[in-house]
Amino acid sequence: MRQHFVLQTIDLTKRYPGARGQVGRLALDRLNLSVERGEIFGYLGPNGAGKTTTIRLLLDLIRPSSGSAQILGLDSRRDSVTVKRLLGNLPSEVRLWDHMTGMQVLRFLSRLRPGCNFDHAVELAERLSLNLNLRVRSYSTGNRRKLGIVQALMHRPPLLILDEPTMGLDPLVSQTFNQLLLEARDRGQTVFLSSHVLSEVEQVCDRVAVLRDGTLQAVERISDLKNVFYRWMTFHTNTVLDPDPWAALPGVNSVERVSAGLRVCLTGSVDPVLKLAARYPIHNLTIEEPSLEDFFMTFYGQKLDD
Repeated sequence: MRQHFVLQTIDLTKRYPGARGQVGRLALDRLNLSVERGEIFGYLGPNGAGKTTTIRLLLDLIRPSSGSAQILGLDSRRDSVTVKRLLGNLPSEVRLWDHMTGMQVLRFLSRLRPGCNFDHAVELAERLSLNLNLRVRSYSTGNRRKLGIVQALMHRPPLLILDEPTMGLDPLVSQTFNQLLLEARDRGQTVFLSSHVLSEVEQVCDRVAVLRDGTLQAVERISDLKNVFYRWMTFHTNTVLDPDPWAALPGVNSVERVSAGLRVCLTGSVDPVLKLAARYPIHNLTIEEPSLEDFFMTFYGQKLDD
């Protein structure tokens, strides 16, 4: 493995056992990925695409049917104990000690991790608006997620592996979390981030891989994708709007009249569109993002399975 690759998979494959006499389900098919040092790498795919299976293989929680993975220059299976010491991991489901307070959980974990600064853990909790004096059993799903984020980041590991990290978080907390990831990258840490939400990876990732039905479909730089990220904005009004001024705006791909107003397909900044909308009595605005499949059909000009 080249030294600047923090994470690399080589034909990594997982087929789960089937019923007697039947072929098992292929969850991951010959995955080849390379994640560079100091980048935030997005791992995109709909639910069931194989993202969590990949992460469990990387963490040696399950064993591959074939292929291998290397993390920080170490074999993910042979050196799994050492690898786990060097990681910060947030699983898709956070399960911690219900009888403890958040403070007790973090203090316990900080003692297990050499060089961990407990004050830094408390600072992270404060930034995420997490009350550490409550017992874990009383935490909402979002607060359990926050505690999971803090335990993953608190020891400033060289590699973070995060599975759907913003699931259950409100938008303001998600913004704070994104800022924490950018700060981690600026310190030279590497982030491997799984998600099924395009807008999530658009905000923080340097590159993104797209997984579908266990098969890698594409690896792209976010800077290349930004020119084609699009969303539909529907402006609801009782006034008849002329679509021509909207169609002339930068980034507007198409405009169509709908019963409640105008529907605008936009690539890039929303600022010019919102400034024009401010001239009219708009009583509601809805924004729709494309599905992963629709977006990549647009990007490649064809269906992924063609």
